[in-house]
Amino acid sequence: MNSVSRADSTYMRQALALAARGRKKVIPNPRVGCIIVNKGVVVGKGFHEFFGGPHAEVNALAAAGRRAGGATLYVTLEPCSHWGKTPPCVDAIIRAGIRRVVAATVDPNPLVAGTGFARLAARGIEVVSGVLERGARRLNRGYFSSFTGVPEITIKAAMTLDGKIAARTGDSKWITGPRARALGHRLRSAHDAVVVGVGTVCADDPHLTSHGRGRNPVRVVIDPNLRVPAGSNVLDSSAPTVIVYSNRRRAAKAAGLKNAGIVMIHLPAKRGRIAFSDIVRRLGELSIRRILVEGGGETIANALDSGMVDRIAFFIAPRIVGGRDAKTPVEGVGFGAIAQAFTIKDVVLRRIGPDILVTGSVVSNR
Repeated sequence: MNSVSRADSTYMRQALALAARGRKKVIPNPRVGCIIVNKGVVVGKGFHEFFGGPHAEVNALAAAGRRAGGATLYVTLEPCSHWGKTPPCVDAIIRAGIRRVVAATVDPNPLVAGTGFARLAARGIEVVSGVLERGARRLNRGYFSSFTGVPEITIKAAMTLDGKIAARTGDSKWITGPRARALGHRLRSAHDAVVVGVGTVCADDPHLTSHGRGRNPVRVVIDPNLRVPAGSNVLDSSAPTVIVYSNRRRAAKAAGLKNAGIVMIHLPAKRGRIAFSDIVRRLGELSIRRILVEGGGETIANALDSGMVDRIAFFIAPRIVGGRDAKTPVEGVGFGAIAQAFTIKDVVLRRIGPDILVTGSVVSNR
């Protein structure tokens, strides 16, 4: 096995930081960053900037020019070996005279999936893979999930310092400040679908759009008994809407909603609850790969109980509202022991105006 040095990890971190700059402009492609180093000097940098544009390796090689000869190329994803919207990156790497390629992870795309590494090795180029792989996969969860058929799921909630999503009267406007709300809207635009329960629709009448902060996601309402009120904002034409229901006795209303352009999905319910795993499976069949679950508390509890949630994004405002009857972001039955609770790993705290955004990966202890 080829050795990995401390310098390899350092340069890969720089490549990951570059990759993150691609953001949602590259969807459905992955975010990829590349650094080229020759004799300890960075001679080229690049990242995949937009869908259909040159890949990270090509941008970095263009910046390096002749200095790429004999250099080491650090890239966050296996170089592609097939023609798509652009030529194979492995060909450009070989032509440039790169001596060594260090990658974070293999590309799950069956058109690549190890063939990029194999072609490089066949031309005598040293190949090292698996450097900071966890970070690379985290950066492109949606892309990786598109090949496994299991969507990437993030829970988003906004709450007060004492963990309330509304006052005891149901009033919730506004818990967080305008900057946090704007970021929440951009978060929607980075996902294929946003999911809420019908209780949230009845209480808040949200639009569930990006509010001009990007593309609008598909709006998904979990509504077992079809209680969604006529004229609700989620039924307008500003974005596609899917309603998941279980009560066949409301067939007339289901037909009316379908005729109005709403996609209706029927799934069985147990004790009034539709299994979240069944919902995710059906959404996956609609090519939805990135799901943002926004509430309410029962819907978020249902998602967590499924064991399918990948990440959380909790906005916390410096307010205390109190009230034993005030709703919290996660309801449900809950655990009987702290040791059973979900643990959040890779926690990142970020100030958004007066508010705090907490993000992290969800780990089940059950």
